[in-house]
Formats: sequence, structure tokens, C-alpha cells
Amino acid sequence: METTYVNSNALRVGKVVAEDIFANTKYPIVFKNTKITNEVLHVLKAFNILKVPVLVEEDEKQKVRKDESTDIVIGTEVPKPFMTFEKIYLDAVAEFKKVFFAWEAGTKIDITKVRGIILPLVDKVQEERSILFKLNGLSNAKDYLFHHCIATGLISAIITQKLGYARGFVLQMAVAGTLADCGMAKVPNQIREKKGTLTEQEFLLIRQHPLFSYKMIESLPAMKEEMKLAIYQHHERLDGSGYIEGVKLGKISNFSQIIAVADTFHAMTSERVFRSKESPFKVIEMIKESEFGKFDIKIVQALVDLVAGLPIGTNVELSNLETGEIMFINSFAPTRPLVKLVTTGEIIDLSKQRNLYISQVLTD
Repeated sequence: METTYVNSNALRVGKVVAEDIFANTKYPIVFKNTKITNEVLHVLKAFNILKVPVLVEEDEKQKVRKDESTDIVIGTEVPKPFMTFEKIYLDAVAEFKKVFFAWEAGTKIDITKVRGIILPLVDKVQEERSILFKLNGLSNAKDYLFHHCIATGLISAIITQKLGYARGFVLQMAVAGTLADCGMAKVPNQIREKKGTLTEQEFLLIRQHPLFSYKMIESLPAMKEEMKLAIYQHHERLDGSGYIEGVKLGKISNFSQIIAVADTFHAMTSERVFRSKESPFKVIEMIKESEFGKFDIKIVQALVDLVAGLPIGTNVELSNLETGEIMFINSFAPTRPLVKLVTTGEIIDLSKQRNLYISQVLTD
């Protein structure tokens, strides 16, 4: 293999970069041995890289022509209509709300009905990962609990899939995540929705909800025992700071940790009676830093990959309300990519400007 410098306009998908490529950046914008894709072509164009070192066979050198640029097709997928998912999601939340009120009245859980509510949404999220960024916008403080149950099920499912589990486990985790807080139906409504400070007794009752949830699903033959344990343990933490039992690493199931991460992520990114919502990117950083040691690193990383692994060219809004386009994802700080501002064309490195962060992904 030899190295040949090819005009970026004549560069074809599938070629291999021969050297690290920098553009006044600390880290390379494209690393050596990277295979050229449409996203890489987008990066090179954005940074105005005119010549690119690529590996070529000796007999290929004569084949590099200017007209090769016609082989480059930067495709974009036509997004599925947002309203389709929104309607299905809001209908699911409304149906779940009815089911939850029935549990309050003493009705037993109908696992078939719960599956019918959550599983169609799982298919939608698997088809369109950007839905993950829409969940907190669909939620509201008044019906937070019902949104939270549905969203926790969905996020648990896609984390499980990202970790490489078979589809059967993905679907089971969707149901388990949805039912993790079903025990809140056994907590009086006036305590669940209390806006003021909870008394010590009220606080302790709230912390009993994983046990209440477990008792409600304990006798369901359609649920795997691992899922029942995951529901019971979803507020346990690896450092022993969780509840109900305060168990530590080694005694906490992997599936419970998946629900724990999903539960925490959605709770922190959603509007609550006592707290405004946070950016998914900021929450990811908070989970990695302030909550370090409480969650399984592999599970947190799976969530990081789902949230921060955005395609080059994705439009985002920053915390200062500026809009921009993602130019480069820094593997050392995936939540803080290089962003090109729409208004000025300025390229901002969020890993250096810590006062800024991505507030939302513009998916429409």
C-alpha cells in the first residue's frame, strides 16, 4: 500500500485514510485508518480539507480521476412523521393512566394489556433512535408519573438492545421498566403529588414503592424471575447508597441497573413539579460525574453512545440558544462535539467551552 493525496472532491466512499488529519484542533478530525464514509466526507467538506492522504494499491494510482466525485452520493434518510409516534405515545400514556388508576382501586396487573401498551412503542424507537430526544418534550409535570413509566420502559429496552441482548430480553425489559414504578399506585395520591416537603414518614413510604411493585408482579407467570428482581432492585446502587436493602456491587442484577439508569435519565431530563427539566447531554455528564460509582459503567456507556453518538450534520441547539450543526464527535468527550454555528459559521469546541452544552437535538 502507498499513500496518495487525493482531491477531496474526487474522494470515494470506501477509501482508507493514511494519516491523522488535523484542522487547528487538539485531536484529529479524522483518524488514521478510518474508512471513508458519507459522514467523513461531510467532516472534510466542513473543515475545507482540500487534499486527503489515502492508502492505494499501485495499480489504483492511475485510476484516480476528477470525475470520481460523481460516485459520491451523500444520502439522507427521509424522517418518519413525528406525529405518528407522538399520537401512539400519548395514546399509550393515556391508556396506562387508566390502568394505573385501576391498580389504585385494587385491580391486579394484566400483563397482556401492559405489553399491548408498551411494545408497539419499542418498535418505533428501534426504527428511529432520535425519538429518545423527544420523550422529555412530550412529558409534563401534571402527568409525570405516567409518562415516566412509559419512557423508562422504552429507554430500558433500547439500552438492553445496545448492550447486545436478544430481542426477547429487550421486550421483557420494556415491560419491566414500565412496571418498575407500578407500586406507586399503593402510595396515596396526596403524597405522590405533594408539592411541599415530604415528612419523614411520607418519604419512607415513597421509598417502599419498589417493594410494592414487586408484590404486584411477583405471581405473574409471564415475567421472568430476572425481571421481577430487576423491578425490586431498580433503586439499589452499586455503592450501597440505594434502597430498599442498600445492597452493593455483586448483589445487584445487571437488569436492575439498566432500569436504574433509564429511570434516572428520564427523571432528570423531565419537567417535574419541584424541578425543571435538564438537557439529555448535561444529564449524561451528571450521571458520569456526580453519580460516579453508583451505576454500572458499561450500562452508562451504552446510554452515552445512544445519546451522544449523533450523526455528523445533526442540527442542535446550544444552552445559549444558538443553533448549529455537529461537525465532529470527540471520542474522549462525546457529549461535547465540535459545532458549527448557523448564524456566523464559527466552529465551537464544546470540550473547551465548558460553559456551553447542547440543550436539545433538533430532530424535525
